[in-house]
Amino acid sequence: MKLSDFWDRMNETFGAAYARSVAADHSLGQLGGRTIDQALAEGENAKAVWMAVCRAWPERIPSRLVR
Repeated sequence: MKLSDFWDRMNETFGAAYARSVAADHSLGQLGGRTIDQALAEGENAKAVWMAVCRAWPERIPSRLVR
């Protein structure tokens, strides 16, 4: 997954402003306690980060984006 696709999905799911807040402020156990921003900055694959987001907020993710 391209990073631009990752951010498109985040923005669609959370809204542009809140997506950035989620990425900066929420630590995810699936990412080793890192935030989304930290994981991406450390080279984590965007698809793996997206799947962690899907597991953390299953009720928010449109089913067509869970892949």
